[in-house]
Amino acid sequence: MYGDAATVRKILTELGDTWAVVGLSSHRSRAAYGVAEVLQRFGKRIVPVHPKAETVHGEKGYASLADIPFEVDVVDVFVNSGLAGGIADEAVAKGAKALWFQLGVVDEAAYGRARAAGLDMVMDRCPAIEIPRLR
Repeated sequence: MYGDAATVRKILTELGDTWAVVGLSSHRSRAAYGVAEVLQRFGKRIVPVHPKAETVHGEKGYASLADIPFEVDVVDVFVNSGLAGGIADEAVAKGAKALWFQLGVVDEAAYGRARAAGLDMVMDRCPAIEIPRLR
């Protein structure tokens, strides 16, 4: 398992409330759309990151993590596993405190690199499932 209960709790409650959601677009049927909505409901600021740079849930979107002109605390990744490693490296370069790979997103090498760079990380889990359990 990639991310024990203590790490999940730390990311969701201690590391900050600005979450860059990579893969978030205005497509309501996509998982990222619903998860971002749950994160907002629990007090997180979501920052959509998608090549289209759309505004989603009232938040301005950016084409890449590098384009975000402010700090992000957590990078939540909704891309396929083949692309996730590059996003992990961008999260390290951005100075994020944590990285969260969604259900089905698994890249063990990226996990190792992110942890070696000092980021807390959870992989193959969903914050929308985990955050209500904290209350």
